[in-house]
Amino acid sequence: MTQAADLLDPAERLDLDSLRVLQLERLRNSLRHAYENVPFHRESFDKAGVHPDDCRSLSDLSRFPFTTKADLRENYPYGMFAVPRERIRRLHASSGTTGRPTVVGYTENDLSMWADMVARSLRAAGGRPGDTVHIAYGYGLFTGGLGAHFGAERLGCTVIPASGGMTSRQVTLIQDLEPSVIMVTPSYMLTLLDEFERQGIDPRSTSLRVGVFGAEPWTEEMRREIEERCAIDAVDIYGLSEVIGPGVAQECVETKDGLHIWEDHFFPEVVDPVTGEVLPEGERGELVFTSLTKEAMPVVRYRTRDLTRLLPGTARVFRRMERVTGRSDDMVILRGVNLFPTQIEEIVLRTPGVAPHFQLRLTTRGRTDRLTVRAEARPDADAAAREAAARSIVQAVKDGIGVSVEAEIVDPESLERSVGKIRRIVDLRERRG
Repeated sequence: MTQAADLLDPAERLDLDSLRVLQLERLRNSLRHAYENVPFHRESFDKAGVHPDDCRSLSDLSRFPFTTKADLRENYPYGMFAVPRERIRRLHASSGTTGRPTVVGYTENDLSMWADMVARSLRAAGGRPGDTVHIAYGYGLFTGGLGAHFGAERLGCTVIPASGGMTSRQVTLIQDLEPSVIMVTPSYMLTLLDEFERQGIDPRSTSLRVGVFGAEPWTEEMRREIEERCAIDAVDIYGLSEVIGPGVAQECVETKDGLHIWEDHFFPEVVDPVTGEVLPEGERGELVFTSLTKEAMPVVRYRTRDLTRLLPGTARVFRRMERVTGRSDDMVILRGVNLFPTQIEEIVLRTPGVAPHFQLRLTTRGRTDRLTVRAEARPDADAAAREAAARSIVQAVKDGIGVSVEAEIVDPESLERSVGKIRRIVDLRERRG
C-alpha cells in the first residue's frame, strides 16, 4: 500500500482471504436479519425458493432476488425496517419528485458505522484530523449534508456546515474561514469557481487543497477543469441513501483510479441491466449492493441503476468501481442511438467559449424525437464565439456518438443551478399511444 499503515483502520489492512471470510460471515447474518424481520424480504425469498441458510459462499448471493426502488416505495414509509421504531435514531428520505419518496432509517449503530465510513473516505481523499471541512451538500432529508458532517467530525475535523445556496456567501466563508477540504457536488463546485472569478478572486489562491465530489455523475474532463482552476486534488465519493448515504465508496487521492468500495460493509455486484445476470469482474453493467452490517434497513441486492464496472483494488484491498458513467434510467434513446449525459458533458467541457453548465432538452417535431444541447456561454464569448461553439457541439456529437442534435448557447447563469443532484435532462416529448 502506498499510504502509511498507521493511517489505515484494521479492515483496510486485511488480506483478501481474510476479507472474503469476513464478508461471508456478515452476509449470512444480514440475509438472516432481513428474512426474519422484514416481511417483504421473507416473502421475496420464499417466492424465489431460497433461504438465508442457502448462502454458503459469496457466489450464492446471485440466487437471491433483487430489491428495487419501486419495492421501497411500495413499502412506504416503514415497511422495509427490520427493527422496532423505538430503535430508530434518524430518518432520511428522497425528494419523491417522481412518485412516493423512499424513507430510510438508522439505528445508533448504523449512524456510527456511517460516520466511520465517511471518516475513512475523507482520510482516503487526503483529509486529516484537524482539517477544516466546508460542507456545501444540502442538509435536511437529503443524506449528503449530515452524512458528510458527522463523518468529518468522526475523523477529528472542524466542520463548516454551509449547506447549499447563497453562493456569494459561500465564497466569503471559504475566504474567511480557510477550509482545506470542500465536500460538494461537482456541478455546484463549478458554480462556486465562477463566483470566485466574478468577484475577481483567483480560486487557486484559496486555502482549499482537496475537493470531495459526489451525488451526480462527472467526468475526467470535469476533474481536470476543477483541478486546474482551483489547484486542488479532486476526488470522487459515492453513496446513495437506500444503501447508507455518502461513504459507500471513495476514490483514493494517491491513485485517483476509481472508487474503492468499503466491502467490509457493502457487498457489490455488477449485473446485466436487462437480464439481471451477474457479470464477470471488469464488464460494465448495473451496480447492485447488499448491505452487510445495517440494522435498521438491510438491503438485499439493491439495484442502483448506476452503470459502472468492478476492478481489483490498488491503494486498498477493496475492489474498485469505475466512476459512474450514467444511470440505466437516464439513458436517452434518440432515434435508435443510446446516449448518456456524461457523453455530452465531455464534449461541452472541451468546447471553447462554453461554460461547463448544460442541459439536454428532448422534444418532438412531427413524428421525430429531437435533442437540443443547451449550454451556457462563458462571459467573454461574443456572438461569433457562441455560433462557433454551437456548430462545434453539433459536429462533435455527430462524430463521436453518431446522432444529429441541435445546440443552443444561452446566456451565462441562465440555466437552473442545483445544490444537490443536477437535472440534466428535460423531456418534453409527446407520448405516443
